[in-house]
Amino acid sequence: MIYFLIISTALVASFLTFFSGFGLGTLLLPVFAIYYPLPVAIALTAIVHMLNNVFKLGLVLKNINYKVAIKFGLPSMLAALSGAWTLNQLTQININIFTYWAFETQIYVTWPGLIVGLLIIFFAIVELIPRLSEISFNQKFLIVGGFISGFFGGFSGHQGSIRSAFLLRLKLEKSVFIATGVFIAFLTDVVRILYYMAISELKINFSNNLILLLAVVSAWFGAYFGNKLFRKTTVNFFKWFVAVFMLIMGSLISIGIVH
Repeated sequence: MIYFLIISTALVASFLTFFSGFGLGTLLLPVFAIYYPLPVAIALTAIVHMLNNVFKLGLVLKNINYKVAIKFGLPSMLAALSGAWTLNQLTQININIFTYWAFETQIYVTWPGLIVGLLIIFFAIVELIPRLSEISFNQKFLIVGGFISGFFGGFSGHQGSIRSAFLLRLKLEKSVFIATGVFIAFLTDVVRILYYMAISELKINFSNNLILLLAVVSAWFGAYFGNKLFRKTTVNFFKWFVAVFMLIMGSLISIGIVH
């Protein structure tokens, strides 16, 4: 069962990232968390996420807006260290707000999950309201966005949805949006993985390398087919897909269904 869940989740989630700019880490993390302690699951997800971004860079490299990527990516890298440090400090602390049962499963609602989820919902609602969706950000806001996205990337892996929210406001062409987001995500992943590997509580568990390999290969297939279909989508469909996906994932994260 573990093989089926991880392969199918990595495949579908990676496919979706070519339309939303995020989703692989958000969907794959809960599956890894079924079989590993949460800090280790976060680290394992980060490895798959980074290697998938390496593959995606080969597909979209020519479309990267390096000015935006560096301005957003450098603060994101610095903040990822802060987020990873915070995660390390909280690994032994119970930060649950409350718990409840659903479908015979105990669900935990945490402060980080609630905050991240509500933040994603906020950005999704802004994108779905026509008058607000027409508002564009000056590039000076990229630094702030980079810090916010990077912190949550290092802390819980939820960097992509926040990054997408900021990049969407720049009104980038869809191929540039995806390529630039992939490059930023790769920079952030490198930093947080190096930190995870240096901290004993977060060291990556390689007791089953086959699972990790299958997840990576499945994500590559998802990215490949996502790239093929992505080229046929319209800009309007693309923007609505991102917003609706953010709304769904933000809701699931805030109520503890997705970690």
